Amino acid sequence: MKTWLTATLVAAAAVGAQAQAADPLKAAVAAEHRSVGNVARDPARHPYETLSFFGIKPGDTVVELAPGGGWYTEILAPYLRERGQLYAAGGGARFKAKMESLPVYGKVQITSFDPAKGQLDIAPPGSADAVLTFRNVHNWMNGGTAQAVFDAAFKALKPGGVLGVEEHRLPASRTQDPKAGTGYVQEATVIQFAEKAGFKLAGRSEVNANPRDTADHPEGVWTLPPTYALKDKDRAKYQAIGESDRMTLKFVKP
Repeated sequence: MKTWLTATLVAAAAVGAQAQAADPLKAAVAAEHRSVGNVARDPARHPYETLSFFGIKPGDTVVELAPGGGWYTEILAPYLRERGQLYAAGGGARFKAKMESLPVYGKVQITSFDPAKGQLDIAPPGSADAVLTFRNVHNWMNGGTAQAVFDAAFKALKPGGVLGVEEHRLPASRTQDPKAGTGYVQEATVIQFAEKAGFKLAGRSEVNANPRDTADHPEGVWTLPPTYALKDKDRAKYQAIGESDRMTLKFVKP
């Protein structure tokens, strides 16, 4: 029995390895260099499905706007390393140190991105196949720079290039705070920024939807995991809700 079980597990591992080899994106998501904490959030963030929806290919030139701690960078860097190019637009000292920590990040180019200072040279004009942003639009709205960022994305993209946006979603029935103080943004608001920049809406995905999220929490989206702004107060309640309900929108530069 033990021999049979061992053989079965080995065979299953081989099949899994073959599947990853056949699908470079699956291999990048499963890469060993990814931090344990980041991998734990895959079920809530759906990186494989999200990047597949945006249509990111291994040979693409991609700009990741405001990469933060590098959650998506951990996946995009190995995926694009051999044939493509990843520009990380912005990133503080911690992010830069991370990019210097492993060879897998060796080709990542960090570009100038500080909207508040008008630094929007995220990539050479007309060079990118895709520009991606993950849960950042509310920050730009808060700083009054959202339209400038969408304009910069349009400038960086090739004709036919994709702008992929994931953002915490405010129900259409609510009033949109121009500063997005709760962290939630209406889909219509994002679409308005994109269309004003020149983009056309190409698709919506519900891969990052969460119907349990009512988007009306005491400390906004930060009440929910992983932040838990209320700390231990009602923690079980918010843990049961999970991460925010999020829109996933795909735009194209004509």
